[in-house]
Amino acid sequence: MNKLPFVIVLTFACQACSEPQASPGPGTPGDPVAADVVVAWNARILEVAEDEDGFLTLKGVRSAALMHLAMHDALMSLEPRFRSFSSFDSNLPADPVVSASEAAYGVAVVQYPDRAGLFDEERGRWVAESTSDSALDANARIVGAEAAAAVLALRANDTWDTSPSYDWHPMGPGVYAEFNEHSGTPEGFVFGAGWAIATPFMLDAPSQFRSPPPPEIQSPEYTRAFDEVKAYGEATSAVRTPDQAHLAMWWKEFVEKSHNRLARELVDRRGTGLYEAARLFALLNMSVVDGYVASFDSKFHYNHWRPYTAIRWASNDGNPDTEEDASWTNLHDHTYAFPSYPSAHGTVCAAAMMVMGDVFGQQTPFEMTIPEVESAGPGSPLVSMDPPSRAFESFSQAAEECSASRVYLGIHFRYDSDAGTALGRNVGAMAVREFLVPVGDGER
Repeated sequence: MNKLPFVIVLTFACQACSEPQASPGPGTPGDPVAADVVVAWNARILEVAEDEDGFLTLKGVRSAALMHLAMHDALMSLEPRFRSFSSFDSNLPADPVVSASEAAYGVAVVQYPDRAGLFDEERGRWVAESTSDSALDANARIVGAEAAAAVLALRANDTWDTSPSYDWHPMGPGVYAEFNEHSGTPEGFVFGAGWAIATPFMLDAPSQFRSPPPPEIQSPEYTRAFDEVKAYGEATSAVRTPDQAHLAMWWKEFVEKSHNRLARELVDRRGTGLYEAARLFALLNMSVVDGYVASFDSKFHYNHWRPYTAIRWASNDGNPDTEEDASWTNLHDHTYAFPSYPSAHGTVCAAAMMVMGDVFGQQTPFEMTIPEVESAGPGSPLVSMDPPSRAFESFSQAAEECSASRVYLGIHFRYDSDAGTALGRNVGAMAVREFLVPVGDGER
């Protein structure tokens, strides 16, 4: 039994799931208060998070979720357009932009105290730009600080950094096995066991939408998935197209970075108002956290092997229709050191895209930019993407391509990707259906 530090490399037939339409109401273009403060603080905290640990733990996206919830709840105490996450309420009249900024500061400085100077600078910018009188600005500092404290108190013991142990299982068909020569990790190390038991923001439990079991190793479905990833995910594949190779690498960037960037760009382009943007970023980052937690619950429940192991050990899998290739490697010559099923990347992509579809409209065409990605595993040299942008007809199309990219990269079976998409859609649909929803008459 190995005691594992809580560190994780984030990489990453869909179940039927209804896709809610964009929420009507305030915050659409025409809202007189721009969302600049939300966009700026989002970029700031994610910059700090990436600099600290490269998004290799839950801390960065969890901090972003906490910060945006505090901003959201501060604003809702001034004008209750959507239900709050915490029980915070205030009757103080206050400047909304300064209130939101103060709430962001109150979370950010607690999560990253060594970067207080940077946050002081950001905070000062929004106070300086305020056109409210001094009384409203003074009230805003109180509102923001109290909203931040309320959200932090709710999540004070959410076990995000738990370090459980992991029991290695004897080698067998379908069983997750170590491949430290391909993952570049220390012998006996597994990423992410703690994520499977972290407290979600929205789910009743990590297992609420647990994926159904992966196919049996002797089944035709498994054989098809095995043959597909073996052929299309191979480093020197003769069947993978240039576009499939491009999307396989392009989608590698962690969702907390790529999808928050996309949200910032869409908010700027569409002139989304302050209140709707506050809701968007809170739901987006909560959904990413819960998507990771849900996917790792399933991963460690099923403990399913990776294509790298399956293809190199196929002579021992009991399936007469699979053929071993003892020298097989994938497109980026790397496999992430945690179980395969379902795809975590596919899960969080789908969850995040469900949220953005709710705000901007599920069938909205858009373009997304990812300038560069790691060439192999975490910390490997960056490679530029050419082209850096891809276009999509809808958010659901983007989610499906994101998930499928892991097959062409050679790190997931097709059923891993499909199950991840289904799981993420369940998480995202629940988020927009049950959290931060528009308030009715008389509600706060």
